[in-house]
Amino acid sequence: MSRAAAAPLAAYVLHSYDWSETSLIVELFTRERGRVVVAAKGAKRPTSQLRPVLLPFQRIAVQLGRTPADEAAEVHTLRSAEWGGGVPAVPAATMFSAFYCNELLLKLLARQDAYVALFDAYAQTLAALAADEGAALRAFELTLLRELGLLPELGSETLTLQSLQPTRRYALHPEAGLVADADGLPGADWVRIEAALLARHGGALRAACAPVAAALRGPLRAVLHYHLGHARLRSRQVFHDVQKLVDTTSR
Repeated sequence: MSRAAAAPLAAYVLHSYDWSETSLIVELFTRERGRVVVAAKGAKRPTSQLRPVLLPFQRIAVQLGRTPADEAAEVHTLRSAEWGGGVPAVPAATMFSAFYCNELLLKLLARQDAYVALFDAYAQTLAALAADEGAALRAFELTLLRELGLLPELGSETLTLQSLQPTRRYALHPEAGLVADADGLPGADWVRIEAALLARHGGALRAACAPVAAALRGPLRAVLHYHLGHARLRSRQVFHDVQKLVDTTSR
């Protein structure tokens, strides 16, 4: 028996779509193997044990079958999936933010590359959204960029490598990195964020982001969109469309 078939993997469902009248193709984010695509045969049947399990934002334990003969397809057969527990349900008010995190993972992660620290950060983010949505999202974006090697060291200027001065302001740019800029954040804030990133301490990172979450939003989104290229984030567009609808109907 193959190791993949025998060992349960901790996972979250990122996305799923119809494969046939009774089956689904599911994008999973696993702790041990990163982003994995599986065929969930029979998952759409009313009596399927997979149906109530293959839902976004709940931790599950999955077992995979062998890779198909056409290995280029990178699609595994899902042998089993069970609820893994450990994370409370994502509140409806923060659902768009949770889908936004899923979409970032889908668009930026290569398949079959494990990101253990990012998996743990994602789980913590889902649990933290209700307490402080802004801080949780900024912390997740920072962790994602750092784990992918797309975030410069935040304790020094990127071009000069000079240490940041606590009261001087610096801005994060997609190409130039961290540069002196009167419209940016004080150096002390960047240093606190960098220390939390180095420690891989989710709570400390969210605490460092909390007082500057609004100011971080624009720069981090700019860096993410730079690396996404022409890919558009549907979750953000849907959120804006819903917000416009709410504003219109409330007049």
